[in-house]
Amino acid sequence: MNRRIAVATIVAGASIAMGSGWSGAEEPKLATATLAGGCFWCTEAVYAELKGVKSVTSGYIGGAMPNPTYKAVCTGQTGHAEAIEIEYDPAVVPFEKLLEVFFATHDPTTLNRQGADVGTQYRSSIFVHDDEQRRVAQEVITKLNQARIFPAPIVTLIEPATVFYPAEDYHQDYFANNPFQPYCQAVAAPKVEKVRKVFKDLVK
Repeated sequence: MNRRIAVATIVAGASIAMGSGWSGAEEPKLATATLAGGCFWCTEAVYAELKGVKSVTSGYIGGAMPNPTYKAVCTGQTGHAEAIEIEYDPAVVPFEKLLEVFFATHDPTTLNRQGADVGTQYRSSIFVHDDEQRRVAQEVITKLNQARIFPAPIVTLIEPATVFYPAEDYHQDYFANNPFQPYCQAVAAPKVEKVRKVFKDLVK
């Protein structure tokens, strides 16, 4: 079975209360999701493709040092994860859909590692902003493990969303601004292409 279809089938059972949406001249009610799935250049590029996503910011979360720098986070000693903060309209793309893309575009079974990127800063984690996000995240992970969608158990953490520190300016929109950078070509570009091909219904 196509992994995206398998993940979607499982995720569909984990509903989250959606906002009431908007109509007419009313502004959409935006929500925030914070996800870590390896290098933020890749995850930012993936979510920038989706309908209902207003903004994606690369940054650091989950550590103790205030105002961490990229250099400090890269040591793996600050406790922060490279993550993205997504502002989105849940009436267009609900939280469970964001998780569907999340689990389909990174390896949630490797502890503190994504490919050649190794360290706690590259951990797979969902930083939840409320009890409902926590419930859905826990339910999705449980169901994916029970269905054995992946060859090994999911090690994705569910952590409370703490202070999110935006990364340095040059990290923002990195893939869009540096599409031919070797890492982007090798790692980010295939993820973006996968989203455009497999998640056509969700792409802008």
